[in-house]
Amino acid sequence: MLGVDAIIENALREDIHTGDLTTLAVVEGKRPARARFVAKEPFIVAGMRVASRVFSLLDPEVVFTPFCSDGNTVSKGDVLAELQGDASVLLQGERVALNLLQRMSGIATLTARYRNAVGGARARVVDTRKTTPGLRLLEKYAVRVGGGANHRTGLYDGVLIKENHIAAAGGISVAIGRARKSIPHTMKIEIETETLEQVAEALQAGADIIMLDNMDPETMSKAVGMIGGKAVVEASGGVTLETIGRIAATGVDIISVGALTHSARAMDISMLMEEA
Repeated sequence: MLGVDAIIENALREDIHTGDLTTLAVVEGKRPARARFVAKEPFIVAGMRVASRVFSLLDPEVVFTPFCSDGNTVSKGDVLAELQGDASVLLQGERVALNLLQRMSGIATLTARYRNAVGGARARVVDTRKTTPGLRLLEKYAVRVGGGANHRTGLYDGVLIKENHIAAAGGISVAIGRARKSIPHTMKIEIETETLEQVAEALQAGADIIMLDNMDPETMSKAVGMIGGKAVVEASGGVTLETIGRIAATGVDIISVGALTHSARAMDISMLMEEA
C-alpha cells in the first residue's frame, strides 16, 4: 500500500507535471506570502498533517501553523491553519492539499453522522474496501477520526468469503474448510450469507464472523438469535442513515457501510492568500 508521502507525491506529479504554467507566467522570482485555510461550512476536521506535508514536500521552508486538530469540529468562517512561504510554492500545493483535506474531512463528518445514528446500540460502524483507488490509507484513517472503525485493509490481511467465492468453491462448508486449512491459526474466517439457511450452514462449519448481507431487520434479528454469540455478526448491504438505527437494534456486532468512503461529500474549504 502507498504510504502518505507516496500518495502526496503522486498527487503533486499529477497536478504539476512538467510545471505550473500559470504561476511560472505571473509570479516573478521568490515572493514571500501568507495564506489561510478557511472553513466554508461546519464539519469534522481530518487530514491536517497530510495538508501540511504537501507543502513541506514542495519546500521544507514553508511554515504551516494549524489552529485545530483532527477530530475537532469547526464552524463556517473558522481559520484552520495559516501558511507562510514562497508564493509559488503555496500556489502549487494549494489544490492537492485542499483536495485531500476536504475529502478526508468529508469522510470523518459522514462517519460521525452514521455513528450517531446507531444511538445506544453496541454495534460498531466500520468501513469497507470501497475506497478511492490510491487513497485507502488516508480514507480509512479519516473513518477512525470520525468515530468509526476499519474493516480489513485489503485482500491480503483478512479472509472474507463472499458470494462469488462460495460459488467458485462449491458451497459454504467447502469454502470454510479449505480456508481453515490454508490460513494461520491466529486468523479468523468471515463469510457472507444471504439466508437463514446459509447462516445455519456457516455456523455449523465454524465461521468466526458471519456477515448478514442485504437482510431485512426482522431476518437479521432471527439470525442473531440463531448465532447466539457463537460468532461475530456483521450487517452489510444497503445501509443508510435512515436504516442504520433499525439494523443496530437487531443486536448485530458490526455494521459495515460502503457509503462512508464512496459517497462522502468533500467539505468546502478555501485557501486565501496575500503578500507577507
